[in-house]
Amino acid sequence: MIDPKTTRVLITGTAGFIGFHLARLLLAEGFTVHGYDGMTDYYDVRLKQRRHAMLRQNQRFTATEAMLEDMDTLRAATDAFAPDVIVHLAAQAGVRYSLENPRAYIDANVVGTFNVMECARAHAVRHLLMASTSSVYGANTDMPFTEVEKADTPLTIYAATKKATEAMGHSYAHLYDLPTTMFRFFTVYGPWGRPDMALFKFTKGIIERTPIDIYNNGEMWRDFTYVDDLVRGIRLLFDAVPVRPDSVEDIAPGDSLSPVAPFRVVNIGNSDKVRLLDFVEAIEDELGQKAIRNYMPMQTGDVPATWADAQLLQSLTGYRPQTPFREGVRRFVEWYRDYYQI
Repeated sequence: MIDPKTTRVLITGTAGFIGFHLARLLLAEGFTVHGYDGMTDYYDVRLKQRRHAMLRQNQRFTATEAMLEDMDTLRAATDAFAPDVIVHLAAQAGVRYSLENPRAYIDANVVGTFNVMECARAHAVRHLLMASTSSVYGANTDMPFTEVEKADTPLTIYAATKKATEAMGHSYAHLYDLPTTMFRFFTVYGPWGRPDMALFKFTKGIIERTPIDIYNNGEMWRDFTYVDDLVRGIRLLFDAVPVRPDSVEDIAPGDSLSPVAPFRVVNIGNSDKVRLLDFVEAIEDELGQKAIRNYMPMQTGDVPATWADAQLLQSLTGYRPQTPFREGVRRFVEWYRDYYQI
């Protein structure tokens, strides 16, 4: 078991939505944390600055603000901190933005992840944990999605870059005996969320009485995962360090553990498929006013449904996300009103 008091964790993306919440959780448990974040202007940098400012109030948190593609700075920060564990969350996010600026995804997600893996290899960290996405399941239709099924039909460059990082992670785990866990996120939401995500945009639009775009005429389903549940799952996976098996027979049924490397893929989702219109209605109920709905066709690269099978996470950690989406929406709206003083 990893001892928080003696474990140093490097987290990339600490000024971002998920990285901020994970860093806050680890600091509360007594870990020493170094954050690394590029502070890009993909969305309001003031939100990122506020997150980092809050983390810096803890003396066990330090940060480097630079791009992942800047290998010299990343290497220097890693060498100075000497992490025991690395959690790689930083990425160029957003399915729709990848249609407009695909190069940003190659630079941040592929090149940036390679740089992180090089640093993890150089320091022979006890566990490298890296974020992937449910988007890698792409055109798959058998649900709930399981980690052992193939994910070879990504529909966007965003999903393709994340799938590429999974393959890269496996090769490094095999070549250098680097214990690596990739986790696939499913529609994460909650306080301090990104302004480009549905919950944030819907809440803002309803309050300001501007139309909200609802794709595929609302006939979409998502496995909404509350951010506190997600980062709890990541934290518990620290102790589920993959070990290279002696033979295929040593791998339990349903386990995505590689037969040739200390490498595993794990879904982190709520295991509950929620209709998008029900999600919108929950926001309306919490705000006490109706949305002006602008129904739209399906957007290129989007998928009608996501739904996680989280049994592997539960078998490895004894935990599975379970916050009901209406409760999560309530907490987000409370935060939104407080942050924007509405």
